[in-house]
Amino acid sequence: MPSITAEHFHSHIRRRMEQRGITEEEVRKTLREGWDAPDAKPGSEGRTLVFTYDAVWEGTHYEEKEVTVYFKLEDEQLVLLTPIARYGNNFPREDSS
Repeated sequence: MPSITAEHFHSHIRRRMEQRGITEEEVRKTLREGWDAPDAKPGSEGRTLVFTYDAVWEGTHYEEKEVTVYFKLEDEQLVLLTPIARYGNNFPREDSS
């Protein structure tokens, strides 16, 4: 995985991160440590990671946050497509199949 710089976080990505409660560090960690997201569209890839959350999001308390980052590699350059967050608890992990 190529290293991630501030330039990777273009305005569209930053808006989606803000709307969905995702930090830059969560994106970076998901790309570094996450497992393959099985629902990535053809021509793209995704990585998923579950974080301990133990906080309130939009008025409801959640124990965990699952972050999925979709991206593609163009000429060995990383292009972030979109980040997704789901809030809840007991999310499946990569090794729980």
